[in-house]
This record gives sequence, structure tokens and C-alpha cells, in this order.
Amino acid sequence: MSEIRTAPARAAGEAGRGDPVQAGGRGGAPLWWVWLAAWPVTAVFVLSNAPTPLYMLWQRDIGFSKGTLTVVFAFYIVGLLGSLLVSGVISDRIGRKPVLLPALALALVACLIFATATGVAALIVARLFTGIAVGAIVCAGMAAVTDVAGHERKRTGALLASCAMVFGAGLGPFLAGVLSETLPAPTVTVFAVEAALLLTAVTAVLRMPLRRPAAPAKGAWVRMPSVPRGHGPQLIQGIAVFAPGITATSFVLSLGPSLLSGLLGTTSRITAGTMAFAMFLAATAVQFAVRQLRRRTILMAGAAGTALGMIMLVAAVHTSSAPVLLTSALLTGAGQGMGQLGGLSLLGSSVPPQHLAEANAALNAGGYTLAGVLPVSAGYLSDTVGLTAGTTVFGMVLTSLAAIGALMVLAARRQTAV
Repeated sequence: MSEIRTAPARAAGEAGRGDPVQAGGRGGAPLWWVWLAAWPVTAVFVLSNAPTPLYMLWQRDIGFSKGTLTVVFAFYIVGLLGSLLVSGVISDRIGRKPVLLPALALALVACLIFATATGVAALIVARLFTGIAVGAIVCAGMAAVTDVAGHERKRTGALLASCAMVFGAGLGPFLAGVLSETLPAPTVTVFAVEAALLLTAVTAVLRMPLRRPAAPAKGAWVRMPSVPRGHGPQLIQGIAVFAPGITATSFVLSLGPSLLSGLLGTTSRITAGTMAFAMFLAATAVQFAVRQLRRRTILMAGAAGTALGMIMLVAAVHTSSAPVLLTSALLTGAGQGMGQLGGLSLLGSSVPPQHLAEANAALNAGGYTLAGVLPVSAGYLSDTVGLTAGTTVFGMVLTSLAAIGALMVLAARRQTAV
């Protein structure tokens, strides 16, 4: 490592060849490498939501209930949460590539299983593998973008990593909807294209100029993410708003196509994919719009967005209105975006840098736990009492949780002022 520091010309040559010990350095790699380092994040997040428009096809061909559909989605959450417990620690201790390459391999296996699925068990395994891959990418992939950007461009690295994640999450259902409507063998075609995208991501990771970590291993390899003592209130406020937001978008992803098909008479997979794409575009745009506001103001606005989105969702199922459902999706996306931005910003402003990654993992773990439980409950409830009644109960519960989150943030702000 000392040879790299004392021989910048040689280090630059090694970076061009993708040597694994090469660091981004203080100035970082060339800017085009920062963009390329974000591509694996996009490719895996495309897979994360690509199945959304295809659930109607699988329900028709395989035959399963809405409750089973939400269970399939819940296994994605289980894989993601389990991956969060280990991927960050491994990435910090042995490097980004040893986490990224297995994650991409697992994503490729998930594509194969999705493309050949003939039963619910196959869909569950594919979603589980996808969740594990996404959890690893959240930890190692986004950190790799920042590493390649270097110290002087860390803002650029963080921005590109965030945009890559949200863009991929929205692009997946849109791409799947268009391909499945316009080309033959829809499920095979969609995941063959996604596999090709993942293979280009593998190439990018293999050539990526990254440094091997030098810090010695400390603590357990598998542990529940947490925050340092004294920072629990900030974490709780973030989870109180982010969790209802991510749960609302998870509901749209898992049962949105069923709502379009069963209540609104729309079976177009392009429509389902476009609705999910619009939801994540709203989540992206709103973060740029509110980034200058105070953190707790952003959290309050996020809670309001989620609550309004759920009110519109209930109105949509009772009026069978596609425009109202789309409005609900946009508000839901905005609620999640502001909840995520507010929670991460609140932690970033108070938690020491050496604990920030684990704190962010704790925020995501808290959010995705609720996102794995409530949509499953809503799915099975819809099978029992009907989609309209089940969605209404879900919307009321989530509106109440969002309101509680807003009250917690408001109480904390008043206590801070006092």
C-alpha cells in the first residue's frame, strides 16, 4: 500500500487496469469511473422491482391468492434484512468486490429461477435471492461508488449512488411492463434482458478501481445494526416516518397490479409498470425539492405525504378511479422519499461518521420490517373480506401510523426547542 502512495504514476496505470488494491485516492478515479461504479447498483435495483407487472401473469398461469402474492414479496424483505446484518460488516473488513460479485451472481440465479418458474416455491426462492442481493448492494455497492469518487468528490458519489438506486427501482417495473406486453414469452424475455444487464455490471465490478480495507476486524461479523448511546431518539424519529412510507410503496408494488386489474379493469402490464415508475420518480424529485428544508420539517412533510397517499388509496378503491390511484402512488412515493431523506439526514447530522453506516442500516431494518409485515396481513385480509375492505383497513392503519410518526417528530422538536 505504501508503494501506491509514493508512486502516483504507477497507481494511475494500475487503476486503468482495474487493480483491486487501487484506491480512488484523495481526488478519486476519473469521473467516468464514478458513473460506471453506480451501474451495478442500478442493475440490481432493476431486478428488485421487475417482477411487479408480471404478478398478474403468474397468478393466471400458476394460480395463487393475493395473500400468497404478498408472502412472495415478504420473502424479498426477509432476504434483504438478513443481508443487511452481514453485508456491511463483510464489505468493511474484506472489501467491496468480495460482496458485490457474489451478490451479482445470486441476482443472476434469481433471473434464471424467475424465467423458468412454474410454482409459488420458485417465486419465493427467486424473491429471497433478490432480497439478499439488494441488501448487499445497499451496503457494498453504494459504498463503492463513494470510494471510487474519492474524498474530494464524496458529494458527487453519494448523489450518484442514491440516484442509481431510485432510478433502478423505478426502471425495473417500467421495463418489465413494456417488454412483457410487446415481446413473446414475457417472463423469459424480461429476465433474459435483466441477466444481460447484470453481466455488464459484473464486468464493471471486476474492473472497478477499489482499495482493499486495511482496518483490522473488530466485533461480531453478524449483528443487529444499531446507533451509539444517546442517538436513539433520532433513529426512532426516522423509523417512525420512514417505515410507514416504505410500507406504503411496498403495498403498491405487491398489490398495485391486482388493484388495477380487479377494481379498475386495467390488465395492461405497461400501465402497472408505469405507475410504479412514476411513484419512484416522485420519490426522487421530492428529495431535490425539499433538500434545503430543516430535517424535522422534511420528516413532517413525509408523514403527511404518506397519510394523504393512503387516504387517496382508500378513495381509489371505493370509486374505482385510475387517476385517483395514480395520485395515491405519487403521494406515497413522495412520502417515502421525504421520510428516507429526513431519517438519513437526521442520523447524518448527529451520529459519528464511524458509526453512520450501521445507523443507516438500522434505519432501513426498522423500515423494511414493517414493510414485510403489513402488506402480507393486508393481502390475506383481502382474500377474506375482499380487496376493497382489505385495502381500506390497510390504508387506515398506515394513515394512523404516519400520524403517530408526525406527532413523535413534533414532540421531539418542541422538546429540543425547550
